[in-house]
Amino acid sequence: MLEGRIYNFSAGPSMLPEEVLLRAQKELLNCEGSGMSVLEMSHRSKVFDNIINATEANVRKVMNVPDNYRILFLPGGASGMFCALAMNLGNHSGAADYIISGNFSGVAYKEGKKYLKDARVAATSEDENFSYIPKQEQLVLNPDADYLHVCWNNTIFGTTFHYMPETGNVPVVADMSSSIMSEPVDVSKFGMIYAGVQKNLAPAGLALVIVREDLLGSEMEITPKIWKFGMQAEKNSMINTPPCFNIYMVKLVTDYLLEQGGLEAMKARNEEKAKILYDYLDSQDFFKSTVRPEDRSMMNVCFRTGDEALDKEFIAGQAAHGFSNLKGHRLVGGMRASIYNAMPKEGVEALVAYMKEFAAAH
Repeated sequence: MLEGRIYNFSAGPSMLPEEVLLRAQKELLNCEGSGMSVLEMSHRSKVFDNIINATEANVRKVMNVPDNYRILFLPGGASGMFCALAMNLGNHSGAADYIISGNFSGVAYKEGKKYLKDARVAATSEDENFSYIPKQEQLVLNPDADYLHVCWNNTIFGTTFHYMPETGNVPVVADMSSSIMSEPVDVSKFGMIYAGVQKNLAPAGLALVIVREDLLGSEMEITPKIWKFGMQAEKNSMINTPPCFNIYMVKLVTDYLLEQGGLEAMKARNEEKAKILYDYLDSQDFFKSTVRPEDRSMMNVCFRTGDEALDKEFIAGQAAHGFSNLKGHRLVGGMRASIYNAMPKEGVEALVAYMKEFAAAH
C-alpha cells in the first residue's frame, strides 16, 4: 500500500488498483500524447475513438465475449438499466420473471413493472431477510417470459448465485455490478449481462452492458434514445457524449487485469481472500456470518457480533486500524467487508487481526 492509503472496504464506490490510479494520474494532463486530459477531450476525437475501441476489445478479451454479443457503455449505471432492460427486452410478450434475492433485484422488479404488462416474482428469499439464494426447484417460471432477471451477487446481503438458472429458451439477464470480472463467467449462457462499474472497474456513473445481438432492435417506443440498445450498438455507444473518463478507467482496469493473468488469476486471488475471512468467522462464535454458507459471496462479506453496541464499537475503531467503510447496510446491520479485486490480501489479513484483537478484548 502506498503511504497515506487505507484499506477501503466500501461496497462502492470502491478501491481501484493502485497501479491503475498511478497510471491515470500520470496521464491526467496529457492522455496518449494528445496534450489534454481525457476529461477535456471530445468524444469525437481520434484519441477517444481509439480509447473506446480498445476498452471494448479489452472487455471482450477479459470476459471471452462471443462475437454475437455487443458491448455497450451507457449512462445511468445499473439503476438506469433496471428501466432500460425492460424497455429493450420486454416488448415481445410483455412479460418477465424476477428472482428477488436482495434489495437491488427488488428495485429492478419494481422498475420493470412500470413498463411490462406482466412482471412476476419467480422466487424470493425475503422470508429470511435475503440470507440465501432461491434454488432452481423454488423457481416458478413463465415459459412465455421475455427474460428472467437475477442479481448475480447481492452487495447488501452478501449472497451470490452458484448455479445457472435453467429457463428453457427464456434469456437470463444478470445484474453483475458487484461481481463483474471477479472470476470467469460463461457469457454465452446469458442473454444480457450488465453492471454498474463502481465496484470493480471504474468511478460511478457508467453501466457496462453485454447483450446478445438477437435481443436488439425491438425496444418500446417510449425508450429514451440514449437507452436504445440497438441504436447505441450502431453508434458505438456514442449517440451523445458518453461518460468518457469512466470508459477510459475501464480501459486502464482491464489493461491491469490482462497484465495480472486475467480472470482465472483474479478468481484465485479472490477465493484466497474470502477464505481467510470466512475461515476465521467459522472458527469462533464471537462474530457471526449472516449468510447461509452455500450462498456466500466472494465479494461482500457480512457479519455481526449480535450486540448492536459492540458492532458500533467495532466500527468506531476501524479508522485507528487503517480501515474505512466497514459499517453494514441498514437493512442488515452489523458489518460488511467488501473485498473486490483491488483489495489486497494484506487488507483482509489486517481485518482478521483486528477482529481477533476486538474479540479477545470483549
